[in-house]
Amino acid sequence: MRPSDIQQIGNELAIKWDDGCEDFISLEQLRRACPCAGCKGETDILGNVYKNPSAELSPAAFQLKKIVSVGGYAIQPVWVDGHATGIFSFDYLKRVAAQK
Repeated sequence: MRPSDIQQIGNELAIKWDDGCEDFISLEQLRRACPCAGCKGETDILGNVYKNPSAELSPAAFQLKKIVSVGGYAIQPVWVDGHATGIFSFDYLKRVAAQK
């Protein structure tokens, strides 16, 4: 499944999927679901997770600056606070939307 349109509407990310379904994800939920190693940690071969200590997020952390397409499989949000390392595959984005 792929999005046919992605737009920021207020404090939500609106996604229209190619099957006609639509999802709305709050920007705060999207940021907190960031899958990058800095936010979610990294797992070694033994299953140990290495993660930075949780940091308090400023209001700028939930303000979207832009969205970059990554190949034909993902998006990469760029946040006002400078964070831009999370790559959200379309499958992961759909799972985040289902977690309301």
